[in-house]
Amino acid sequence: MTTSEANEGTTEASATVSELEREGDIAADFIEELLDICDLDGDLDIDARNGRAYVSVVATEAGGLERLSRPDAVAALQELTRLAVQNKTGAYSRLIMDVGGSREARETELERLVATAAERIDEGAASAALPPMSSYERKLVHDFSAARGLVSSSRGEGRDRHTVITRA
Repeated sequence: MTTSEANEGTTEASATVSELEREGDIAADFIEELLDICDLDGDLDIDARNGRAYVSVVATEAGGLERLSRPDAVAALQELTRLAVQNKTGAYSRLIMDVGGSREARETELERLVATAAERIDEGAASAALPPMSSYERKLVHDFSAARGLVSSSRGEGRDRHTVITRA
């Protein structure tokens, strides 16, 4: 069975490590071409974990990746890369993109937001609403909230979808 045949029946939950590695390779090829076109330098790291392919662009000394590491730029680049992978494999991709450590920085920021929300709740607030964010970021907020013994839920639609944290 070829990899493309294997991908035809692949769902989000059943992607094999080899399929995820293939997604990562396709994504890396796409990103390398984009970096070349933009005359930017960066090293690529590819990983497969938690049922997702992860591609990280790591800045070199003269990389010039500052603009690409902004959250909106990373989200747009991730979406373009997912579309490129989907175009090659014919299957939906749950690929996660990182540029210059922006994901780790955002995770730290989200953890601080949850800590601040927890303080407000400890001080007597019934709930604390966080600003709108992506589904991936909301998932992280749910995890951080649960780790603190709090309950979180997503509310709103589209770009206004946000997380509200309450006591358990």
